[in-house]
Amino acid sequence: MAVVPIPPERLLRALLLQALFSVRSERQLMEQLTYNMLYRWFVGLAMDTPVWDVTVFTKNRDRLLEGDVAREFFAAVLADPRIKPLLSKEHFSVDGTLIEAWASMKSFRPKDGSGEPPGAGRNGERDFHGERRSNETHASTTDPDARLYRKASRQVSVLCHMGHALMENRNGLIVDTRLTTATGTAEREAAIDMMGDLPPGGCITLGADKAYDAASFVAEMRRLGVTPHVAQYDTRRRSAVDRRTSRHAGYALSQVCRKRIEEMFGWVKTVGGLRKTRHRGTQRVGWMFTFVAAAYNLVRLPPLLADQA
Repeated sequence: MAVVPIPPERLLRALLLQALFSVRSERQLMEQLTYNMLYRWFVGLAMDTPVWDVTVFTKNRDRLLEGDVAREFFAAVLADPRIKPLLSKEHFSVDGTLIEAWASMKSFRPKDGSGEPPGAGRNGERDFHGERRSNETHASTTDPDARLYRKASRQVSVLCHMGHALMENRNGLIVDTRLTTATGTAEREAAIDMMGDLPPGGCITLGADKAYDAASFVAEMRRLGVTPHVAQYDTRRRSAVDRRTSRHAGYALSQVCRKRIEEMFGWVKTVGGLRKTRHRGTQRVGWMFTFVAAAYNLVRLPPLLADQA
């Protein structure tokens, strides 16, 4: 059966509405497009135009996910001549967050096929007490790219992906994103990748929390010409950041500015709907993470542009 194509610009506008207004599903989005005149105007549908069937919409959305449209949309927002003056070219902050996968703990099964299956029924019971589970021996049958991970001690381990964001410190806009599998080194590796994409030159600084306080990361930042304004570990562990960096006033300022990136993570998870992703696989979840980050920038822009006028 042939799927009726939806113009990409209308599809993007509909997805943007879903992120901006916390519409929890495509089915609910189609319902609201049926009677909400504001939504219809924004997407470009006339009052007497039938709304797409939810299956048609999701199939067209999946085709859009296969391309790099989210990255292009994200870059187009930042490339606007009115927005470029708002961006700092020298001072940045980086951090990572966990995005819960669309998979239950019952799907985390041994890779060799052993282990007891869940009980009978649609949502059968499964007893995990006394069973040792790790990413080396187990994998999710629902989302194989998800990893069992916890970001800090005394927290519950969950099946998740890890999202990373690079923020410029002048106005708190996101200038780059990555989504990776959740590992203990993913945050530092993603930060190196994102900083390596920046144009060289200038006195670039990068604020980050204690998770980035590693000798290899600090050395790589210095090799890239970036001053690592990384939060120092306490006396229990020797910090890789010495007095050459921490004695300057700019270091303390970066430690204040870097915390603003948590505002983006909070918005993406609560308003943008990524506390628990509705997609599976690193590529698709990464597409949505970048797209919702672009939506966050759009929300931040009106007051910033008003101050500039």
